[in-house]
Amino acid sequence: MSGKLLEGDTALVTGAASGIGRGIAEALAHEGARVALTDIDAGRGEPIAAALQKEGCDARFIASDLSTAEGPATLLKRTLDALGSISVFVHSASPRRLESDNILAVSDETWHAMIAVNLHAGFSLARGAAREMISRKVKGRMLFLTSLHAETPRNLPHYSASKAGQTMLMKELARALGPHGIRVNAIAPGAIPGGGFDATGAGVERLTRCTSLGRLGTPQDVAGMAVALLADRFSAYVTGTTVVVDGGIALHNWIEPPAL
Repeated sequence: MSGKLLEGDTALVTGAASGIGRGIAEALAHEGARVALTDIDAGRGEPIAAALQKEGCDARFIASDLSTAEGPATLLKRTLDALGSISVFVHSASPRRLESDNILAVSDETWHAMIAVNLHAGFSLARGAAREMISRKVKGRMLFLTSLHAETPRNLPHYSASKAGQTMLMKELARALGPHGIRVNAIAPGAIPGGGFDATGAGVERLTRCTSLGRLGTPQDVAGMAVALLADRFSAYVTGTTVVVDGGIALHNWIEPPAL
């Protein structure tokens, strides 16, 4: 048995230039997968892929803008050109959210961009990856990075609605693709600095106090669970579920009353 959990896999990870997406991409590469990292921020993404290559990993960066109509299809083609196949798909990309974008203030443009990246691109890439997996008879795995706010209002309607949509999309995919041997799951992270979560605001101390384990999370905390869910050695019989990785923050009433 190989010591690396994902030896022989080919993985596409979106949102891989920072935060949780970066942590997962690095973890998959270290576990033997050939990884295509993608993000809109090439300036941050390319050095990450280069660093992985220096460590002996098989990684490459593909710049993409998933908020555009053609973005997902273009990314899928470029990934298949680079890797030849996809056996693992991880959707972590999400536009940065601003606390000021409440239900009365969020613009149509911001709403559409969030839905486009989180939900439409997630569906389009998952469908394309599924078609490839089925045609090649690959027992693939997919993972969506959703949110605790898929079920708990956040006063950020575009973000919460898109994450709730991802949760149901994950379940639909798991049900439809299970007969083909394709597993689909999600992780709902807690307060994890990096990417879309700004850990410099005044509320950080309060969030830390409301986390049962007494600290904010790290991308590596999430990446470890991602590897476990994507590795058949540990999760061959797990599909259609969301695993919460939040240090116990959901056990507390950590959301302040909405202010409009």
